[in-house]
Amino acid sequence: MPVFSTPAILLRRMDYGDYDVIITFFTLKSGKLTLIAKSAKKSTKRFAGILELFSILELVASTGRGKGLPVLQEAVLKQPFGGIRADFKKTAYASYWAELIYNWMEDNYKQDALYSLFEHVLSELDSGQTTEAALNILFQMRFLSLSGHHPHLTACILCHKQLENIQQTNINLDLQRGGILCGNCSSRSASRLSLARGTIKQLLWVESGNLAKATRMKFSPAALKESTHFLEEFASYHLGKQPRSLKFLRQVRD
Repeated sequence: MPVFSTPAILLRRMDYGDYDVIITFFTLKSGKLTLIAKSAKKSTKRFAGILELFSILELVASTGRGKGLPVLQEAVLKQPFGGIRADFKKTAYASYWAELIYNWMEDNYKQDALYSLFEHVLSELDSGQTTEAALNILFQMRFLSLSGHHPHLTACILCHKQLENIQQTNINLDLQRGGILCGNCSSRSASRLSLARGTIKQLLWVESGNLAKATRMKFSPAALKESTHFLEEFASYHLGKQPRSLKFLRQVRD
C-alpha cells in the first residue's frame, strides 16, 4: 500500500467501534483528509496523548484497500496548542474556525494559504498575545476571501458607487447580495445590517494587508462588536448553514 506523509492540523475525531478512531485532518499537502487510526484507543505507544483537537502533527499514512479510508500509521506531535484546550473560550473559537474549514473544504483539495492562516491564528490564540475577538475577525475575513465568498466592501453592490463616494457614516449591507449599499440603493434591500465607514476600511485592510500587521490591528469596542456580528452572519448565510459551534461560541463569549 502506498505510504505518504504530511504536516496536518487535527479538525475532528470520532470513536469507531471498540478500538479505532476516525480522524479528519487539515493537511498541508492534500487539504482535508479523513483517516482511520486502528486500535488508537488501546495503544499506549503509537498515539497516546497526541491525537488531540487543533494539534499540529507530522503524520504518516497508507492508502486503504479499495474504497476504505487511508490508515494512520504514525504521528509525531509538532505543536500541541495545549493553551487552547485548557481554556473554554479559546476552545470555542478554535472549534468555530475548524468547523468553517471542515464544512467548506472538499476532500483532497490542497489549500496552502488557508493552512498557513489556520496555523497562524491557532498559534496566536494559544499564546494569548492577540485577543480572541480580533483573531476571529482576521480569520473570518481571510477565510471568506480564500473560499471565494468575501464580502464586497469597496463599492455599492448594486450601482457600483465607490466607498469613498458614499456619503453615509453608517453604511448598509445586503446580506443576500453580499456587499455594501449606497444611500440611494439601500431602499431596494430589506437587510438591516450596517457597518461604520471606519470599520469597513479596517476590514478591508485586515483582508489584504500584511498578516503579521493585520494580526495587531486595534479595533474599538464598537468596531469589534459590529464586525463580529456582520462576519458571523455573513459566513453562515453564504456557506449555507450556521455552524453548530457558533451557538456554543456565542454562549461562552456573551
